Amino acid sequence: MDTSNYSVRDLGLAAALVSAGYTIANTEHEPSGRVYFVFTPSDLLTETINLYWSNQLTVLARTYNDNIKMLKNRIYARP
Repeated sequence: MDTSNYSVRDLGLAAALVSAGYTIANTEHEPSGRVYFVFTPSDLLTETINLYWSNQLTVLARTYNDNIKMLKNRIYARP
């Protein structure tokens, strides 16, 4: 994986980041079947991730749900 990017394997976190307005730079599929969602790192991204893990990030529920579905489609769509 590219260390100049921030890779996320957690589907909930990835959906929260997309719902908060971040764009997925890439999707990396490993031979093992694991999928990583790649974001461009920034201080604001780190702050948003911290808000997510501290249960303080607020996103729209329907947007979050739609993004979960979209990310699942990306997981199962092989490159």
